[in-house]
Amino acid sequence: MTEAAPGDPAFEGMAGSLEGLVVRTLTRVDRPLLDRLPRLRVVARAGVGLDNIDLPACRERGIQVVHTPDANTQAVVEYVLCLLCDAIRPRLFLDKPVDAVRWEAIRQEVHGLRQMDELTLGILGLGRIGSRVAQVASAIGCRVIFNDLRPIAIDQRHGAESVDVETLFRSADVITLHIDGRPSNRGFVHATRIEAMKPDALLINTCRGFVVDHPALARFLRAHPGAQALLDVHEPEPFTAANPLLGLPNAHLAPHLASRTRTAMDRMSWVVRDVISVLEGREPDFPA
Repeated sequence: MTEAAPGDPAFEGMAGSLEGLVVRTLTRVDRPLLDRLPRLRVVARAGVGLDNIDLPACRERGIQVVHTPDANTQAVVEYVLCLLCDAIRPRLFLDKPVDAVRWEAIRQEVHGLRQMDELTLGILGLGRIGSRVAQVASAIGCRVIFNDLRPIAIDQRHGAESVDVETLFRSADVITLHIDGRPSNRGFVHATRIEAMKPDALLINTCRGFVVDHPALARFLRAHPGAQALLDVHEPEPFTAANPLLGLPNAHLAPHLASRTRTAMDRMSWVVRDVISVLEGREPDFPA
């Protein structure tokens, strides 16, 4: 097994003989790339989303696609919870003694405005990650509502209430996005939906950057300084100086960290097990 990327001389030198290809997020496995890999038998996505892989093109060529659908679920759920805590429960640590006056002043200055058991949390997309967020948020005490394209059985909702999209954006104190990367989801969180949010709403995005209309979100945040956006994913990545959210005090942009735990990365790397299974003529555990 050799590490190289399309365009690298090492990759180009091996292209005609490659039977397995492991990719992360940035490599686009499309028809032009597949045309350069005549012996390819399996494409492995070390991660969850398959937006960067042309599945129909792979199927036409008889190429198996595998991935790691649950490898980072726990990591992303924990990250969403951390973002929520950062937003509503500010914390300050002392590295030296202070007198009683300053001590009391700090206790007056540093406090949360709301508790989680006062919040309505809206989940857009109740898949693996969204449903786990619902379970955790319900356990903490949030009222949880959700919207999903698919019908979700009652026993898989973890107490969350199904609502239409408009109700979710209008009613939720916190909105967390967990929809997939299908083309129809581009700009799904558009200006009309953003403008319907509460003036102190919190928007969290750990799914895909392109699902949110960023200029519309920037306008909303400027008009409503009590609102916040915590975005871990962007379009493009890395984001550029043209990003309209830069410089807004209530927009917080992270460099795609949600799945970055050692455990999650280890689990994603084990996609090579399915690569070996396919190359040895066995059925993979996690076909796309």
